[in-house]
Amino acid sequence: MSSLSPSTTTAAPGAAQQAPVPSSPRPRLDWRLRFGALSLIWGFSFLLIKVGTHGYAPFQVTLGRLAFGTAVLAVAMAVRRERLPRGLRTWGHLAVAGFFLNALPFSLFAFAELTIPSTLAGICNATSPLWGMALSLVALSEDRPTRLRVAGLGVGFLGVLTVLGAWQGFHGLDARGTAMALLASLSYPVGWIYVRRTLAGSSHSHLSLTGGQLLLATVQLAVVTPLFTSVPAEFAVVPLLAVAALGTLGTGLAVLIQYGLVAEVGPTTGQMVTYFVPVIAAAAGIVVLGETLTWSTPVGAAIVLAGAALTQVRPKRGA
Repeated sequence: MSSLSPSTTTAAPGAAQQAPVPSSPRPRLDWRLRFGALSLIWGFSFLLIKVGTHGYAPFQVTLGRLAFGTAVLAVAMAVRRERLPRGLRTWGHLAVAGFFLNALPFSLFAFAELTIPSTLAGICNATSPLWGMALSLVALSEDRPTRLRVAGLGVGFLGVLTVLGAWQGFHGLDARGTAMALLASLSYPVGWIYVRRTLAGSSHSHLSLTGGQLLLATVQLAVVTPLFTSVPAEFAVVPLLAVAALGTLGTGLAVLIQYGLVAEVGPTTGQMVTYFVPVIAAAAGIVVLGETLTWSTPVGAAIVLAGAALTQVRPKRGA
């Protein structure tokens, strides 16, 4: 779900680096409606991954997702008459960003959902700001910890243990699938921090950078997928439609909506989408796929989101 964006944050699924936000005409559609649409799109992404894996291998789901998402951004760039970035160094950084923000986490979530419910995958995704907070304390010297943010980190990981049912010895939990989902969530802030260190202040537009990023992530999966999968004997229609929706909506269109949100209401409000995604993912999994939850899952998810919110509290300037 992640891509380069105009904001600096470790919370939103698509956030990355701080850079000047280009001025743009005020959109006609109210930002609250776009906020709700983005929450729904990203929330349903985990359901679409699950449906996609019913007909195709995880790498094939990820490749299709990236290909459809790249196509959407290619159309947007053509409409706006923007070109891909230039310079080998920039492309090298984009290749790393595409791996950590797209190719790796998308693949890990697809593999994870072979053995865990889409609801659990969506909740694991909500741990990204917790990982981001922990990593930023080490990697970003300007990101000073406060007692409140450190407390939020502790609360958040307590919520993770609650979701996983640690007091029961993680009984009934698929450890491998859950670990892959958590690693996918960890991959996002690794990519965000890398982008912040290497591409901050780039003269290229955010759309251009993200288009290049998704293109390179697609190439990476196009190389890997044939090595580990074979061509399907038949093309299942419903899983294929799920992959197409996952790419066009959950990757391509979502990025474009996020740009508009951040440009209009700022990264702080824009990143609040993160806190709605696991709720929608859980609701979609239960209603559409018939997945079940124990009491510890929603309670733990609420604790995770509370901790994540605390990690995003910044000290007032001059304090």
